[in-house]
Amino acid sequence: MNISIQREANGENLFLVAVEGEIDVFTAPKLKQGLLPLTEIIGSKLTLDLNETKYMDSTALGVIVAALKSASKHQCQFVVTGLTPRIKRLFEITGLMDILKREQTNGGNADD
Repeated sequence: MNISIQREANGENLFLVAVEGEIDVFTAPKLKQGLLPLTEIIGSKLTLDLNETKYMDSTALGVIVAALKSASKHQCQFVVTGLTPRIKRLFEITGLMDILKREQTNGGNADD
């Protein structure tokens, strides 16, 4: 798994975290380590791009749920984009899609 974290050049707290490869029990801690601190920046806007994510397990889902909770607590706008059909189906089966849609109505955005 490769993680790319980019910050907007204009100095605002806008972050893009792109994940390539597989997120599983072995790689999820690396995602958590990179993602959660960004959700703790009050007023930041954070996008998690899963377009190049080929596989994720329940550990990865746990990291995303933890990021959603932390973002809500710290008034961070957390958006998940680039859901492949396979990942989107996993989100639907587990109910995570419903959580993302609720967050969307509170200022976030879930992308197909």
